[in-house]
Amino acid sequence: MTGDKISTIKGVGDKRARLFHRLGVDTVDALFHFYPRNYIDYSKIKAIKDTEIGEIACVKATVITSPAENRIRKGLTLYKFKAEDNGMRLNVTIFNNKYQANKIKCGETYLFYGKIGGSLIWREMSSPKILTPDGAKIRPIYRQTDSLNTYAIEKTVKSALSNARFDEYLPKEILDKHKLCGYDYAIRNIHFPDNFAALNKARRRLVFDELFGLQLGMRMIKQSSKLANSYNIETDYTAEFEQLLPFSLTNAQKNAISDCVNDMNHGIMMNRLIQGDVGSGKTAVAAAVCYTAIKNGLQATMMAPTEILAEQHFASFVKMFSKTGMQIALLTGSTTAKKRAEILSRLKEGDIDLIVGTHAIIQNDVEFNRLGLVITDEQHRFGVNQRAMLSAKALNPHVMVMSATPIPRTLALMIYGDLDISILDELPPGRQPIETFVINSKIRERAFGYIKKHLDEGRQGYIVCPLVSDENDDDNSNKIAAENYKDELSENQFKGYSVGLLHGKMKSSEKEDVMRKFASGQIQLLVSTTVIEVGVDVPNSVIMMIENADLFGLSQLHQLRGRVGRGEHKSTCILVSDAETDIAKTRLNVIKSTNDGFVISEEDLKLRGPGDFFGNRQHGLPALKITNLFADIDILHETQNCAQSILDNDPTLSDPKNAKIKEIADKLKQKMAQVEMN
Repeated sequence: MTGDKISTIKGVGDKRARLFHRLGVDTVDALFHFYPRNYIDYSKIKAIKDTEIGEIACVKATVITSPAENRIRKGLTLYKFKAEDNGMRLNVTIFNNKYQANKIKCGETYLFYGKIGGSLIWREMSSPKILTPDGAKIRPIYRQTDSLNTYAIEKTVKSALSNARFDEYLPKEILDKHKLCGYDYAIRNIHFPDNFAALNKARRRLVFDELFGLQLGMRMIKQSSKLANSYNIETDYTAEFEQLLPFSLTNAQKNAISDCVNDMNHGIMMNRLIQGDVGSGKTAVAAAVCYTAIKNGLQATMMAPTEILAEQHFASFVKMFSKTGMQIALLTGSTTAKKRAEILSRLKEGDIDLIVGTHAIIQNDVEFNRLGLVITDEQHRFGVNQRAMLSAKALNPHVMVMSATPIPRTLALMIYGDLDISILDELPPGRQPIETFVINSKIRERAFGYIKKHLDEGRQGYIVCPLVSDENDDDNSNKIAAENYKDELSENQFKGYSVGLLHGKMKSSEKEDVMRKFASGQIQLLVSTTVIEVGVDVPNSVIMMIENADLFGLSQLHQLRGRVGRGEHKSTCILVSDAETDIAKTRLNVIKSTNDGFVISEEDLKLRGPGDFFGNRQHGLPALKITNLFADIDILHETQNCAQSILDNDPTLSDPKNAKIKEIADKLKQKMAQVEMN
């Protein structure tokens, strides 16, 4: 029954089915998992005399006057009546609802739920929820659309539940160990709980189910990705590589390199994420792993999302490997046909040890001799298919992906559950913290003077805006657009300075040209959108101003700020915001108070929830319908341990007692695979 269409439920015709479709509910099963977004507690009834003005309360009172109709104006009719409880009066007003008013009978007793108004001697409610006394229980509130309101959804859920049976799929030992209620109990009590204790038990079980299924699917994908390969690393050359460097590696870098080398000497492919904050030294880790791979007779490749970033990595590798005799090449869309032909020939012959490039590396005519290590930088900038095409250049090569987006470790384990993870959580010595200020627009001109001072000293800076232009924004009165702002600054405040413009709607060649001019110093001040969030390393840029800073996420602000402070000069970030809300002030103060991206990401998760962290993941993770990752972190840990324990004992879930679990894991894997293919 659960797989049946929603229209099979009594009372759901074609029109209502279409409304349910808008809510993402097409089947009976989807309806059961369309959880209430909130609840109204009608079970806690207060005497009218005990209520306080301004509070939301449920009172029980007897109607003493019939509803009187008052037509205020066209389209607005009020229905007023009085109710009483132990001598204290409650004045009730119903707006534009004749049907409800007609149901109110003088002399009958009802429950009234709403915001209390009135005075010391009488109380009032406007448009309260009105129930009969036998409805004194916890009622669900659902997300609604158009004429499909929460009460209609509640009625449909009740109808569907009356004919449903839910089989238990978790083994009794798991239920007992994790103190979980039964599945049938959970579904019924998440919609219509007998009390809040029952609701909490039901929610805990359903959160466990959601995370447990996810952990199983991710771990099974991870198991299947551990494929045999012939690119075994016999010798670790990390110590030899360190002698090439003019600086010392941090312990975090050494640990990450060790993780990778250990992965590569077991006869199976490495599949590891190197996650590090801005400036944590991911490139040095990649270079160290490349060095060991090449010394063991393998070829390596690194793919970057932009030409200028690829050029930057190429220059870094050439500098680090200058005394080794290793052959390094750069392949991008700008590589000339003659040079490209030469590179492809040498690559196929095995004369090139390391090739750095953009998506040009994954073209069909690019062939390797013995490719054993594949690295993608800023991996979320590439589609799944692009990464797969690069790995397909060899038979199960070792794979390293790098990300500069700090994510709380517990969340990273979930989002990247199919990868092993190494985290660079310390910065190399000498990195200067970026001083951050929060100002309002009234002192913007002073900030411009501060920026000019640095430009006059030969330094460079950024001004970041939330919009490209103000043409297509309905609410842009207070939002600053990059195109307009660049023109204004060039003609007024920064007249005589070289001001550039960069935004995502420009052609790739135009963006590359602007960034090259900025990197070379031809542009002093770059007005940009968030397209610079991950960009070229310009050590001479020392100051950044972010307009409408309250419109950006915390992690995004941190990434933007990371574009400065990359050289020897002290750097500054200025956040401009006129927002007065407490949440906006709290968020901006977090950025002001710390340069630690992992601390910031934890705060971002607390303040905004996990949605943004899932936004860039192209791995087909299902939406979490009931889980709050911050509040339910303990349950996440439980499900991680539980899933791993089951797979340790039954890696393929072939044991009959795990048949239902396997069915759930297989469905999730299929869904994730389908998303990857699209």
